[in-house]
Amino acid sequence: MSLFTSEVKLGGVGQEVSMESQRYKNCLREIRERANDVVDEQTGVHIKREDWLKLKLHIVSENNFPTAAGLASSAAGFACLVYTLAQLMGVNERYQGELSAIARLGSGSACRSLDGGFVKWDMGQKEDGADSIAVQIANETHWKDLVIFIAVVSSRQKEVSSTSGMQETVQTSPFLHFRAKDVVPKRIKEMEDAVARHDFSSFARITCADSNQFHATCLDTSPPIFYLNDTSKRLIGLVERWNTQEGSPQAAYTFDAGPNAVLFTTESNSSLLLQRLLFQFPPAPGVVLSSYVVGDLKTLELAGIKSLKDLASLEPPKELAEPKIPLRTPGELAYIICTRPGRGAFLLKDLGSSLIDSTSGLPFSK
Repeated sequence: MSLFTSEVKLGGVGQEVSMESQRYKNCLREIRERANDVVDEQTGVHIKREDWLKLKLHIVSENNFPTAAGLASSAAGFACLVYTLAQLMGVNERYQGELSAIARLGSGSACRSLDGGFVKWDMGQKEDGADSIAVQIANETHWKDLVIFIAVVSSRQKEVSSTSGMQETVQTSPFLHFRAKDVVPKRIKEMEDAVARHDFSSFARITCADSNQFHATCLDTSPPIFYLNDTSKRLIGLVERWNTQEGSPQAAYTFDAGPNAVLFTTESNSSLLLQRLLFQFPPAPGVVLSSYVVGDLKTLELAGIKSLKDLASLEPPKELAEPKIPLRTPGELAYIICTRPGRGAFLLKDLGSSLIDSTSGLPFSK
């Protein structure tokens, strides 16, 4: 296959994205400048450093979660892009975190997605931003007791992108500047301490408070930005009522620039949280359980749920005794992802996992 221009396809054979975007150009430029001579182990083809400057790229990516819906798809995408290009072109970091600084040029949060586990984004001091890098504070195996659920409220592309929304907030929200100066630095230190000590109560308190404050800055923006919807608020209510009923944090929630919730809990409470989610937010009629709850299904087994019939027999949790609270709202969630803290970017050695046919150079048809 001969490429006259570089191409990017999202979702396998799906949406084609222009490489003329400045964000792509910035990442590609920085990687090409650091490229080295590479010899392909299988074919013996030798690509010289200077050749990378003129070779075209055909990039195909695939997500297991919605794009541009407030679940950091751009962060995952640009982290994967930069890591993959660095592997392809034989780039070696000249200092720890250099690749994260490059990924940040595509999407700010992408710098934190290169490493696994718990990662902090250091602001840095240099004017060129070279020292604004990601630092891993604990790897993915550090907190084995932590369980994560992602409640996908909507797969639709949001009206205000994360990048443009943040630019508007920086320009118009006085609250953001107070938050950045007086709140965030202290919370980062508190969060690092909570993670180091596996202190879920502190972790949950900080997580919920920071999510709520982030969305308060969105409302403080002119014009205001509304990322949360009514379902998001009901998910917040689910967690807050449970925590209040028990007198201590059982779960935590956070929302990025979108309506979808990331929920945290501990291993011992994981089945209880999933039961509450499935009781209050059952699937719409006709949706099968295997497409509604995806990912690590161990928690589904612990919750004793094997079929849709098991959902119908779930008892309402005790915190739903208040008659004004709607008990069940079928179809409000698209699906639920069950997961845990994950690893960072890595290279797949199995050619069967490739999205591109090595013979034709085209994406495999689905």
